[in-house]
Amino acid sequence: MKVIVPLFAALLLSLAPIGQAGAGAKQPHARTASAKAKAGAKGKKPKAAGKRVSLKSSRVLKSAPAAAVIDYDGERHNFLEWQDVRSFIDEMSSQHGFDRAELESLFAQARFIDSAVQLVKPAPPGKPKNWQAYRERFIEPIRIAAGVRFWNENADALARAEAAYGVPAEVIVGILGVETIYGRDTGKFRVFDTLATLAFAYPETPNRASRMAFFRSELSNTLVFAREHKLEPFSLLGSFAGAVGMPQFMPGNILKYGVDFNQDGQIDLRLSPDDAIGSVANFLVQHGWKPEYKDSPVTPAEVSPSRAWEPLLERGLAATLRPEELRAAGVKVEGALPAERLYGLVDLQNGAEATEYWVANDNFFAITKYNRSYFYAMSVIELGRAVRASRGG
Repeated sequence: MKVIVPLFAALLLSLAPIGQAGAGAKQPHARTASAKAKAGAKGKKPKAAGKRVSLKSSRVLKSAPAAAVIDYDGERHNFLEWQDVRSFIDEMSSQHGFDRAELESLFAQARFIDSAVQLVKPAPPGKPKNWQAYRERFIEPIRIAAGVRFWNENADALARAEAAYGVPAEVIVGILGVETIYGRDTGKFRVFDTLATLAFAYPETPNRASRMAFFRSELSNTLVFAREHKLEPFSLLGSFAGAVGMPQFMPGNILKYGVDFNQDGQIDLRLSPDDAIGSVANFLVQHGWKPEYKDSPVTPAEVSPSRAWEPLLERGLAATLRPEELRAAGVKVEGALPAERLYGLVDLQNGAEATEYWVANDNFFAITKYNRSYFYAMSVIELGRAVRASRGG
């Protein structure tokens, strides 16, 4: 059985991120203020209770029939036997106006995905964190060459996104490369199957209740998104955890941050590079990206042997430190940091080798909201830079 595990979906579920970041991936809330760029992205209000909305006229995604491309063995299961599923159908019918009979028909066709259950279980204790080993997985020739092709083929859309949102093309290219190698590995699980499985049969873990609630919410978001875009729900494909498309957005994030950047009336993160590019830029801006910062998101740092800086590592995924606080704790950088900004101290552990230290601004931490890992954010930055250098600047 072949299982494709895109990075964003896999790390989204991790309780112990690879970097120094805190636990659990945060789910975003706001939308962009750019009316033109978000055309078609804004979700419609739920239909009034009691007014049933049919999914029978839904279209199938133009990629291919879902049955022809799924790459897992699902098990037929009668989800309707579970009271929690019946309650979910009641809620979707009363709160969102879905037709109860059609929802029952969907659940009757859904498959139980045991591989998804196994993949979300906590990983056993592993080797010490090693940034250089992690880096080698992503800053490598195949991914760089694919990034050059993607940038060349989508230069106009990347330039438009940079102009509209202030997010450099290399950062967008870095994220899409790390996530799915520019759409090569988006996952071929039926999203409805995986989310139904995880929403009602999440494995026994300390955070089981909260994770089931999360996946139940994402199952609801999947149905709402499918209805808004007139999609047959089973035609939506993604990772084992329900993340979709080139940027690996969960369905709720597609509703919140998805952008119809090519203005064709649909948000298609699987087959539209324009939509993927605009959506990534929108996500970053809504999570604190500062377009006015034109310098690097990170600066190499040296730390004092006194180790007075160690408590600064516990500040979390946010820029909260003034330059003078860093200096007082024994953190030095080459040149002067702009005094009006805030920063954070980042440690990149290298196993038995020396740890690297960096000073990061708000733009670095905006990337960590995409995935709560210092390693992830740094790999995005370095891959983007490598692609830019390879294509000649």
